[in-house]
Amino acid sequence: MKAREPARRVRTRVWVSGRVQGVYFRAYAADEATFRRVAGWVRNDPDGRVEAAFEGSRESVEAMIRWCHRGSPAAEVTGVEVQWEAASGARDFRVRT
Repeated sequence: MKAREPARRVRTRVWVSGRVQGVYFRAYAADEATFRRVAGWVRNDPDGRVEAAFEGSRESVEAMIRWCHRGSPAAEVTGVEVQWEAASGARDFRVRT
């Protein structure tokens, strides 16, 4: 029996456009990230978008990207921009102000 290799961590930066501020997008994103065991952060950008960094297994990070296309119940997402980055070793998820 082969020893199981540890899952390779990936990281992405995401910018979400639309009505995404003032609709609890960050709080819902933090809950979803915690549920999926994804590390990173989320914040409101001055230009009206929400920016986030997600780090974890590829499957979990891709699930967070899909979630961003829906967002919180009151959000109206019109666009999601994704940029893949090298994993940084993040271990928790924070809402930045």
